[in-house]
Parts: sequence; C-alpha cells; structure tokens
Amino acid sequence: MNAHANSNVPQVPLASSLQTNHDAIRSIYANCKDVMFRPFTIGGTTDAVLFYIEGMVNLEILDLHVLTPLLRVSQADWEAAEHRLASVITISRMVEAGTLADIVDRISGGYVGLLLDGVPHGFCLGIPFWEKRSIEEPAAESIVRGPREGFTETMSVNTAMLRRKIKSPSLKMVSIEIGSLTHTEVVIAYMEGIASEQLIADVRQRIETIRIDGILESGYIEGLIEDSPFSPFPQLQTTERPDVVSASLVEGRVAILVEGTPIALLAPATLFSMLQSPEDYYQRWMISTLIRWLRYFFLIITLLLPSLYVAILTYHQEMVPTKLLLSIAKSREDIPFPALIEALLMEISFEALREAGVRLPKQVGAAVSIVGALVIGQAATSAGLVSDPMVMVVAITGIASFMLPQYPTGIAFRMLRFPIMFLSGMLGLVGLMLGLIVIVIHLCSLRSLGVPYLGPIAPFRKGDWKDVLARAPIWALRTRPYWAPGAGEPTNRKRLSNRPKPDPQKD
Repeated sequence: MNAHANSNVPQVPLASSLQTNHDAIRSIYANCKDVMFRPFTIGGTTDAVLFYIEGMVNLEILDLHVLTPLLRVSQADWEAAEHRLASVITISRMVEAGTLADIVDRISGGYVGLLLDGVPHGFCLGIPFWEKRSIEEPAAESIVRGPREGFTETMSVNTAMLRRKIKSPSLKMVSIEIGSLTHTEVVIAYMEGIASEQLIADVRQRIETIRIDGILESGYIEGLIEDSPFSPFPQLQTTERPDVVSASLVEGRVAILVEGTPIALLAPATLFSMLQSPEDYYQRWMISTLIRWLRYFFLIITLLLPSLYVAILTYHQEMVPTKLLLSIAKSREDIPFPALIEALLMEISFEALREAGVRLPKQVGAAVSIVGALVIGQAATSAGLVSDPMVMVVAITGIASFMLPQYPTGIAFRMLRFPIMFLSGMLGLVGLMLGLIVIVIHLCSLRSLGVPYLGPIAPFRKGDWKDVLARAPIWALRTRPYWAPGAGEPTNRKRLSNRPKPDPQKD
C-alpha cells in the first residue's frame, strides 16, 4: 500500500490492551452507524472484539467460519494452541496489522478486524462481499460479431475476465492504491516480454506520483497522466470490452483498470487506433477494409461538410452547378440569416438533441432525439429560419458522426467543427484550409506517452501500414504494431511464425 494512502489515520502501533485498541478504533469510526462491533470471549479467558463495515462483509461466512469456532473453542484447546488463530478459524485470507492505519485500511476494503486482549497487533480476515452488477454487453460498444461481455465495477471480476482470455503467466498485473480518502485500487496490466520496458516504467511512474484525495473513475487517471491536457483529442483509448483490452495487451500496450468503473484505459493510443472497431478483426479482411474506408470518409464529412457548405455558399458560388445554385438560392430567398448563422443554429440544435437523448431514460431517449430532430427541422424550414439544403447538410453530418467507434474521439471532431465553421464563414475555403492545417500540425505534435499520435503515418513506418488505412488478412499481420516510446524497443514484435496452409490431399 502507498504510504500516503493512510494520511488521515495516525500510524500509531497497536497496544497490548484490548480496551485501548477498541477505544482508538471507535474514536476513528465515531458517527459511523454502518461500522459494527461484536465483543466476545475466547475459551473463557481471552477477551476479543470483531468489527466490520455492514454491507461489505459476508456475514454467513463470518458466523460459520470465524465467530462460531472462536465461541466454541474450549479453554484447554485455546491454551494448547498458544493463541494461534490459524488453528481455530477456517479462513484462508488472514493478515496481521501492526498499526491503526493498517487495520483501518483493511476494514475499509471489506476485511473483518479482530483484536485480542494481550496481543499487540490485530488480525484482518478477508471475507469481503458486496452487491455487484452482472456481466453484460457494453451498450456503447455494441458489435454484430464478437464476444458479448463487458467489464463491471468490480476489479476482481475484470481481472478474472482478462485472465480467462490470456492464460499466460506473462500477463502481469501491478496493483497501486491511490487517493488519501477513497483508497482506490488501480491495476496496471501488461504482457511481460512483449510490452516495452520503457513504456511500462513510464506508465507506472506517472500513476505512482499522483497525489489526490480521491479517484472515482478512470477519467481522473486519464486527466492526470496524459501528455497534453489542453488538447481536444483523447490521448488514452477507453473501452469496456475485455477482448479489446486483451488484444491490446498482446500487441504490446498497457491497460489501466480502476476499481469502481467498467471503463479501462489503454496506453499509448494513436488517432488510427481510436478509429478502429474490435469487429474489424472478427469480420473478413475485405469487409473490414471497406468499412474502415467508409469510416474515414464519414470522419471527413463530420469535420468539414458544414464548413465546406458555408464557405462555398458565401464566397465561392461559381463552384456550384447553375441548376443546383438556382435551387439553393430559391430555398434561401426568404431566409433572414447568412449561411454561417443558419449552420450554427442547426448544428447547436442537433447537438442539444443528441445530448438530451443520451441523458433521458432509454425508453424515451431515442424517440425524443429522432422525433425532436424531425419536428425542429420541419418547423425551422416552415418558419423560414433555415433552408432545406442546410437541414440536409446538418442531418448528413450528424449521421456521419455516429460512424466513429470511440465516443471521446467523436466529441473531439464534433467540437472542432465549430471553429472551422467560423473560419469558413469569414475567409471561405482559405479559412477552411487554415483550420485544417492547424489541426494537422497539432496532431503531428501530439504524443501519447511519448508515442506519436499520427504513427505509423507520421513518422512513417512501412511495416505497420498493414493495419491502418486498410486491414490486411490475419496471416499477413506477422508483427506487432510499434508501441515503444522514444528510443525504446518492444521486447518481441513477432506474433505469427508462418501461415497455415490447406492440405490439397484432403477432401
């Protein structure tokens, strides 16, 4: 455990007197109605007390394997055992605690504390139990083909799902406790012999140096260890899927799991890893490549289509065919606003409806977002506030934004759409190109734990292009992607020795 995790409890050694220890712990848990104390006597001679937090302990096991054996042990047997609890109770997890801070830390994690009179240390019995959510398919990462299980809020369940997929002792999981008040468990998972030692050390050093009072979600960790906190682009990939984390670990990346949240972090990340779906590797490679190209095309539409429409309509009408231009002019003849204001009104309304649909209950959220968009679009055109072509442009842009598999990445591109729209409204296509150049420059300078955000395109690495713009067949992906920061090298990049070939002699 981290030394700073117990800053709110004094590092005072436990005394030999049961009454002294009992009073000290009661004072720490004053006004805590959920902390239960159970005094009793062992063997008719030794006073003892059990204490635990209600709702975090398996009471059935506590009664059957701890309290009942201690109450029934005879004085002769207790003295013959020389006060050794291991010979009386049948609990596999039992650790000693020498200070108040140690025993309070364990109790907060679901352990049962046991104090004996005349013993200058306490015992912590590991029988935690609390209600937990069952394993379900992640709603935000649904796929057509692939596993139907997702992480939960319980760390032991999440780590077990990873162990079930990667049955190798090379899978290492390092536990770190963060938060002086929450004492949140954070697990760093990686494949020994595959992940870069420099990358592992960098992730661990960044997490271990965090000094904060509480960690309630993995977003806290993400905001504290990313390279560029002022960038709109996420520098760590998020996922709820164990298969995505397992595939990333085998590729040489590092996973960060946080107790209390199903969202895992993957480091490092690139722009192209954010635009990939786990289903890309479950479908045939030609289908996956086609869908990936479609995804990239609609990414461009998400970012540039409204700005392109505003720029052309405001400054470059000569680029539009005459018949189309006359049709647009006819639909806009009664519109009181310029194209920029018109686009902003529709885009803001669409974003508001999208967020409202997310926050509302599932039964009405989808209906409100769809019906709301139809009603507002129709009402706006009937009232003469926006033109029909603008409604169609905004609708296409909204649909395109749903093609992005990573929600944080989609938000980044949706947010950048507005400054580019302003530049296009003021400078036309020149403003659009200026905005695009600034974004590309920023992406080229961005790093995710030292790894270039646009790799393997910038810098150019030919060997990794098989899984960027297209997805090569599985048998062609012989090496792992390059995830080593700086001058570090992955220990083992080879993942496929040979391609299995069919036997022509067999029918």
